[in-house]
Amino acid sequence: MERKRKISTILLHIVLILGAVVMVMPFLWMVLTSLKTVSESTSMNPFIFFPKTLQWENFKTVIQQNDFIRLYFNTFAMMFLRVVCAVLFSAMAAYALARLEFPGRNLLFGLVLFQMMVPAQIFVVPQYLMVDKMGLRNTVFALVFPGLVSAFGTFLLRQFFMGLPKELEESARLDGCNVWQTFWKVMLPLTRSGLVALGIFTALFSFKDLMWPLIVNSNSDAATLSSALAKISSAYSVNYPQLMAAAVLAIWPMMLIYVIFQKQFIEGIATSGGKL
Repeated sequence: MERKRKISTILLHIVLILGAVVMVMPFLWMVLTSLKTVSESTSMNPFIFFPKTLQWENFKTVIQQNDFIRLYFNTFAMMFLRVVCAVLFSAMAAYALARLEFPGRNLLFGLVLFQMMVPAQIFVVPQYLMVDKMGLRNTVFALVFPGLVSAFGTFLLRQFFMGLPKELEESARLDGCNVWQTFWKVMLPLTRSGLVALGIFTALFSFKDLMWPLIVNSNSDAATLSSALAKISSAYSVNYPQLMAAAVLAIWPMMLIYVIFQKQFIEGIATSGGKL
C-alpha cells in the first residue's frame, strides 16, 4: 500500500512538472526571441532555440521608439482607478440589492444579470458616444469609464452579502448605526475576501483590455501597454525580436505584482471560484 502511494505521488509530481513546463514554455520563448536576431527568430530550424549572441539592442531600440514611462503611467492609472471604482460602487450596489428592500430591486438585479449575459462589445458604441459627448477622448478617464461599475463585481459581492447573518445588521441598528454606517463599518469589512477577488479580476481584465483603449484613444500620449503593443505589432510585422522585447517590457510589472501579492492572488481566485 505504501509503495502504491509513493508511485502515485511520483506520477502526480511528474504530471505537474510537465504541466508547469508547458505553461512556462511560451514565456521562455518570448524572452529568448527578444534576444535573437531577425534571421534567428524566423528560422525554420527547430534546433535554434537559444540565440547565438544576446541582442540587447532590441530592447534599446524599442525603448527609444516608445515612451514606456507614459505607457506604464496610463496603464497603471487605468488599473488603479478601475479597481477603486469597481470595488466601491459594486459593493454599494451589491449591498443594496442583497440587504435593502425597495421597489424594483429584482428588476435592477435582472438588468445586472442581463449585462453579464450579453457580449461586452454591445456597449462599446454607446460608451464611446458618451465619452465623446463629454469631450473626454484621449484621456485617462476615457480608459476608466467602462469600468466605473462592474456587473460581475455586483453579482459576486451580492452573493457575499447575502451569506452574512441578519443579526449583524440588527445589532448595528441597536447600536445606533444608520444604513451607511452599517454597510461601511460592519458589513463591508466582512466581505474582504470578495473585495480582494474582485480587485484582482478587475486589475487583470484592465491590464489585458485592448479593444476599448484602441477605440477611445487615438493619441499616443493616452495609449496603454496593450494598445501600444498592437501598434508595434503592425509597425514591426517582420521584426519579431523587437516585438517580443516590447512584450517583455510590458509584462514584467504584472509579473512583479504577482510575485509580491501571490498569496492574495491565490486566495482571491479560490474564493471566487473563477479562473483567469
